[in-house]
Amino acid sequence: MEADLKLKLEQLHQRVDSLKDQINTEEGTKNAFVMPFIQILGYDIFNPTEVIPEFICDIGTKKGEKVDYVIKKNDEPILIIECKHWKENADAHNSQLHRYYHVSKARFGVLTNGHTYNFYADLEKPNIMDEKPFYTLDLANLKDSSLKILENFTKNGYNLESILDSAEALKYIKAIKNEFEKELDNPSDEMVKLLVGKFFDKPITAARLVTFKEYTKRALANSINESINFRLKNALSISETVPSKGSGETLPIDENIDLVKINTTEEEVEGSQIVKAILREELVASRIAFRDTQSYFGILFDDNNRKPLCRLHFNSSNKYIELFHNGKDSGEKKLLNSLEDIYLYKKELLQTVKSYSDIK
Repeated sequence: MEADLKLKLEQLHQRVDSLKDQINTEEGTKNAFVMPFIQILGYDIFNPTEVIPEFICDIGTKKGEKVDYVIKKNDEPILIIECKHWKENADAHNSQLHRYYHVSKARFGVLTNGHTYNFYADLEKPNIMDEKPFYTLDLANLKDSSLKILENFTKNGYNLESILDSAEALKYIKAIKNEFEKELDNPSDEMVKLLVGKFFDKPITAARLVTFKEYTKRALANSINESINFRLKNALSISETVPSKGSGETLPIDENIDLVKINTTEEEVEGSQIVKAILREELVASRIAFRDTQSYFGILFDDNNRKPLCRLHFNSSNKYIELFHNGKDSGEKKLLNSLEDIYLYKKELLQTVKSYSDIK
């Protein structure tokens, strides 16, 4: 179910990317992007007892107020959806959804611009929609953990208890994560004093606080980098050696280098494993090295930057594999419609291996 859901959402993302510049109205966004999303969840958009467009929500003295869509299951509203034009921020209009939620029996509300879907509940006060979403789905950044949550909103998988059980955790984990990222970028005085106070028993003067703030920032960055490298190397089954030059000498770790922005994704790991499987026809595993950067995921021969085997460019909506010939600095990029397309370039990958004449 999850794989099928992800494939359909990826196809919808491609549709949004290709058509958005031609969509000039909110109505166009609803028809071209939001209705297909509702269909992906398994609901029949042509069944007025299941998906009700322009549902009337009378709010106090205001009569005839309409919400864009109400989704029903067993004749009970389970989800209300308010849509905005794809150019608008999906976070900026929750006050209108807030009013609709108040008079609706649905436990969940969605605010969307066709490519970002913010899911709201009433975790703070019963029947009053929270100010912040507990779950956000971004079509441009689909994650397996995110899809597991979305499955609970599908027609066949709808599970109110399961959603409510996880909604509070999702909300507060997201809030904690945001605060943690702020601390990484600019540690607060409170964070610095908390950490330094564990080992430094002298008064922390203003001057020392400035110094310790810089030390804290670097320490947090280094700790995360080491954790990322450890997990990556375990996932890829590579040695624990630090990247080296062609001579085989070990390079020292530069603690001033900011690597926090490097994010190794599941797709990069999966793609690299496909490449590794192909290369194993000519190379032993120990001669296949991996190195992630902010702009690409590199696969090297003998962990030598001068001997790239290929690069995976997965940081945008379109994915590419960059192929190399004779170790040139820049290669030839090939578009990948799916990770399976990597197998189409088996011949080129093996030819690159053979082009390095010092293979033994």
